[in-house]
Amino acid sequence: MPPIDLRSDTVTRPTPEMRQAMFEAEVGDDVYREDPTINRLEERAAELVGKEAGLFVPTGSMGNTIAIKCLTTHGQEVISDARGHLLDYELAMTAWFSGCLIRPIPTVDGILSWEMIAKQIRPLGPNAADTGCIEVENTHNLAGGTVYPQEVLDEICDQAHERGIAVHMDGARLFNAATTTGQPVHAAARRICERVDTVMFCLSKGLGAPVGSMLAGPKAVMERARRYRKRLGGGMRQAGILAAAGLIALEKMPLRLHEDHANARLFAAGLMQIAGIRVEHPEPATNIVIFDIGGTGKSSKEISDALKARGVLINGFSPTAMRAVTHYDVSSDDCQQALATLADVAGC
Repeated sequence: MPPIDLRSDTVTRPTPEMRQAMFEAEVGDDVYREDPTINRLEERAAELVGKEAGLFVPTGSMGNTIAIKCLTTHGQEVISDARGHLLDYELAMTAWFSGCLIRPIPTVDGILSWEMIAKQIRPLGPNAADTGCIEVENTHNLAGGTVYPQEVLDEICDQAHERGIAVHMDGARLFNAATTTGQPVHAAARRICERVDTVMFCLSKGLGAPVGSMLAGPKAVMERARRYRKRLGGGMRQAGILAAAGLIALEKMPLRLHEDHANARLFAAGLMQIAGIRVEHPEPATNIVIFDIGGTGKSSKEISDALKARGVLINGFSPTAMRAVTHYDVSSDDCQQALATLADVAGC
């Protein structure tokens, strides 16, 4: 019996419909721009987020790396939340590839405001590098899947643009954010991205495609992005096999994300009944549940190892903090079973 895997929504497997579409995909050489399925995916992705052009990239990290390179010049600063994926989980590519320093801002819930940002904006001077870009993460991973209020995001973009500063959105779980609005999910995603300059979103997380992410923005920027993708080794050939699954991920999978959110709330509620466990957000906004197991007297590694031995996979990211992520390969019954196992492990 396969384990109940709550480590991440990156572990999702393609649906039967995706597998069939991959089998039948029309392909060509994408470096020559001759793969019709890739072309359709890039056009559709750009349309859905209201941008002129899109670019298929192997990973979200590559998409973020390319976006920052396109929006900055060597020696500038990039403002980011202090727990952002860009800062903590992308191997310092902002420094290595773009030659930029990240200026981190601590937040309570991963949500930057213009008031916070304005204090860190720097003009170029004899002792300071200027601010080249602001990066926002929506939803925010390590803050527990939190979502930017639209008015906050709009203000950041408007104020930044008045000062000639670009805004990039790490929207790895963009459609999870869109689902929380209660509006039609594709229209909501477009509205969320309306004022940002570039946006990256993943096909291979909650949307279930086997590989890939999308970067979207102005056509001229995406032309530069295509060259940077090649430099990073991301120029793929008959990648339409992957794009075929991505098209289904885009059109169909956002419509079911509310199920993952409901399971995350179920899981968080169950965690609160286990002695020694504290949940960061008792009612998670999306599909990520962050919880502290310090009160059990065990480390996150001890808990994780014991769970794995019993067929449940949940990772820790600090000695006492753990993260569970719901997705379409985990049912509500699976969540209940994982909770029962965790309660047993915590009480041992």
